[in-house]
Amino acid sequence: MMIKVLSMSTHTPYPDIFDELKAQVRSAGLLDRVPVRGSIEMIAIIVSIIGALATAPAWNPVLLGLFLTLVFTRAVFVSHDILHTQYFKSKSLSFKLSYPFSALILSNSSSWWDYKHNVNHHTYCNIVEKDEDIRALDGAFTPNRGDSPFIKKYKYLIFWGSMFFMFPAFIAQSYSFVIKRKLWGEFALMLLHWPLIWGILIYQIGWQNTLIVALVLNFVLSPWLAFGFITNHLGCDTFSEEEGKKLSWMELQMRGSRSLKGGTFVHWFYGGLNTQIEHHLFPKAPRFNLLKIQKMTKEFAKKHQIPYFETTPVMAYVQINNALKAY
Repeated sequence: MMIKVLSMSTHTPYPDIFDELKAQVRSAGLLDRVPVRGSIEMIAIIVSIIGALATAPAWNPVLLGLFLTLVFTRAVFVSHDILHTQYFKSKSLSFKLSYPFSALILSNSSSWWDYKHNVNHHTYCNIVEKDEDIRALDGAFTPNRGDSPFIKKYKYLIFWGSMFFMFPAFIAQSYSFVIKRKLWGEFALMLLHWPLIWGILIYQIGWQNTLIVALVLNFVLSPWLAFGFITNHLGCDTFSEEEGKKLSWMELQMRGSRSLKGGTFVHWFYGGLNTQIEHHLFPKAPRFNLLKIQKMTKEFAKKHQIPYFETTPVMAYVQINNALKAY
């Protein structure tokens, strides 16, 4: 089924009929939480990292780094899903269950992510004054672009090069957030990451091999996450706060988001973020259901002649690079 790709110049208001689509998705059971399936994935991650640390001396350090990258990546996606209450309805329980994955495995702050991502980004998707994600690189992807000679000269190196340092950037932002907010309990959990992961590795395989593991992990994990996250909204429509107030929930989320073509493997690789339009329309919908919701959303969009912005992963990066040229 061919779906019209959203033009960046589209300004025709969308019909405010989101409740009709939501009713269809809900009646299909696709908004139901998945505590069992979610728990299985959570347990698998914990068992995997304990097993990797316990058997570290038997691994080649490069292969160990690659395996831990896989585990860390799944921990990012699972933490994201838990904090969206996709597994359990209780926000309090979900927060507590996110800590092993965000604080202990990743040394990231659940509180920082929930505030930055769930509160601001999802509520104010691509609204320049509210959504800090869209203001990357001095507003290069917004109408409010800066005018830095240095960024103009090195914009490609800065932007694409930063993709390889996203994981340490997340850690730095997390620590800054919890210290400023004086979230000392979460801060203590985040500090436990270092002896629990890297202290054990140093004890098991020594400094040199641990350094190899750390370098492999960062320079695979960072671009994996970064190249996934940037496809979601960069190069899509952006709005001023005043413009955003005039848009319905459905129009704001659909015009500010990009979904990616691809089946099960793409869905696994991008952690469900490839179905970004559906995730933004239904942030509490379990990742496991998003491909089914995407099919329904496409059919709904076609029926009502609503533009649906979808492209291949490669074309998404081309679109982002083209948007970057405008700085």
